[in-house]
Amino acid sequence: MSVWTVLLAAGSGTRLAAAACGVKKQFFAVDGRPLYWRSLATLAKSPEVAGIVVVFPPADYATAEAQLNGLLAKHNPGIPVLTATGGQRRQDSVQNGLAALPREANRVLIHDAARPFVDTALIHRVVEALDNGHTAVIPVLPVTDTIKEIIDETVVKTLRRDALAAVQTPQGFDKALLLEAFAGVGEDFTVTDDASLVEYLGKPVHIVPGSPDNIKITHPEDLQLLMPQTPPATPVTGYGYDVHRYADPNHPGKQPPRPMKLGGFPIAGAPDVLAHSDGDVLLHALIDAVLGCVGGGDIGQLFPDTNPAFDNMASGVFLSETLTFAKENGLEITHVDMTLIAQIPKISPHTQAIRSNVAALLGLDKSQVNLKATTEEGLGFTGEKKGIKAVTLVTGWRHATAQ
Repeated sequence: MSVWTVLLAAGSGTRLAAAACGVKKQFFAVDGRPLYWRSLATLAKSPEVAGIVVVFPPADYATAEAQLNGLLAKHNPGIPVLTATGGQRRQDSVQNGLAALPREANRVLIHDAARPFVDTALIHRVVEALDNGHTAVIPVLPVTDTIKEIIDETVVKTLRRDALAAVQTPQGFDKALLLEAFAGVGEDFTVTDDASLVEYLGKPVHIVPGSPDNIKITHPEDLQLLMPQTPPATPVTGYGYDVHRYADPNHPGKQPPRPMKLGGFPIAGAPDVLAHSDGDVLLHALIDAVLGCVGGGDIGQLFPDTNPAFDNMASGVFLSETLTFAKENGLEITHVDMTLIAQIPKISPHTQAIRSNVAALLGLDKSQVNLKATTEEGLGFTGEKKGIKAVTLVTGWRHATAQ
């Protein structure tokens, strides 16, 4: 039992013409391909669909067929794809599509190219109902709004929502039944969906659940649905911690002494710190916090102290490289909270200058950067004036596109 699809791309698209610069909606370019290609590609992925007939407007047929052939040459869908010319009415286009079907196609799906979000699960539900013996199948959604019948701008009746449904495509049919329906209704009967033809004959039409995502592109604002959507972002937090010893003439360390900088700001009169780079404990902790937000390891992995190229390197350079890496991995920093722990030097005279400098390095407003300072009440190596600690917390968003 062969199932083919008639893909209707023969409409005039008058409601969208102005918004689409005169382009009929089925030919509106999405990712460099016409809109109808989205439905064609999805239908081709469905294992139940044996082939597709695409119906184009007569006035655009030659151009559309040539474009389709070019797409098929580059992107083989794996099933036969034929074409047919449309007619003046929807049912005329359907009839022309049916006439183009091969003899073995005894069941048919009719789908609107203006519904580009159809999925294979919905296609399966329709075909499965045909497999179960139903000869006409439509996907429907429940009506959630209150519906009223109106005549001459006056409400005459409120209709029962539980007796109503919104109809979608693809609609599935036994081809012989659909041809019989066309023959039975005559030329004067005009429909907006294909099941109406079967209903006119008094034959049953079976329903299956539709899909809320199977939206029809109808109005200009619907075109926004086709635009690339901003991917979701995940809130992230990164923690950083670093320590540097003070230089002691009586106990020289393995690393050279460096004039103290905090957040890139020189601290006059402060003890020298021992470091391979410039020894900016605050920026080192900040770098680790930034890396923590993107799972980027730590400062020692990116800038090892065994590399002579980093000898006395400004930590602002390390931070700049780290920020580039983090942004490439989707990080948007929204706030930084920093704490310095030291008995000496006194930090408070420099707090605002350090905040301003760190904000500038990060490209943030000063209000997004906080700095605190504390001592450890004479306890530990900081209390004994042997060194300085820094703790930082970075918060922000991790955008999914770069993860």
